[in-house]
Amino acid sequence: MIERAILVTEKLTPELLLKAYAAGIFPMAQSRDDRHVFWVDPKVRGILPLDRFHVPRSLMKVVRKSPFEIRVNTAFEQVIAGCAEAWKNRRDTWINSEIVKAYTQLHHMGFVHSIEVWLNGKLVGGLYGVALGGAFFGESMFSRATDASKVALVFLVERLKAGGFKLLDTQFVTDHLRRFGVIEIPGRQYLEMLEDALRSKARFYLDRAGGEVAAGIEALFRQSKTQTS
Repeated sequence: MIERAILVTEKLTPELLLKAYAAGIFPMAQSRDDRHVFWVDPKVRGILPLDRFHVPRSLMKVVRKSPFEIRVNTAFEQVIAGCAEAWKNRRDTWINSEIVKAYTQLHHMGFVHSIEVWLNGKLVGGLYGVALGGAFFGESMFSRATDASKVALVFLVERLKAGGFKLLDTQFVTDHLRRFGVIEIPGRQYLEMLEDALRSKARFYLDRAGGEVAAGIEALFRQSKTQTS
């Protein structure tokens, strides 16, 4: 449920975006063709507790088979374009040209990152979000192949845990995200968690050895099994 949606009257600059995230609000457009952008302040917030991340068994099998290649920050523009596309189950999106421009600028400044899923040399899925202090704000994801966006989420969570992040903000909760452990919390509680996360230092690793990533993924799987046993 959205408590407030206020029209953005200033130019959507990277500096303004960072201030907004630090204050607990974020921008959305009514549609990708709408030139207007609104600040959104949800009454309740979706978050994914990193220590309670759940990986479905079927997805574990997919990740272990490794049909995909995972890259980081190599095709951000393609990822945000994929997230802005309309699909058969999603006729419109909230990502308009103003949002694309502002987040691309933030990406070049090092605050926005993409997790990319490749298959046979083609980008088939991914996600992007904003990293600020010890908080990561997941913005959107897309998939052109079965499980691609889900695999991207697994690799994101592993990277956030490795980098010492405290908060993964999903903004809203969907049935799809609930499967992974996403919960709703009151806005006031979210702001307290956000303040704590912003005070901490975390690192969004761009380059890590394959063995380190594999070990981190297996640790996520063990965590998930412990929670369901």
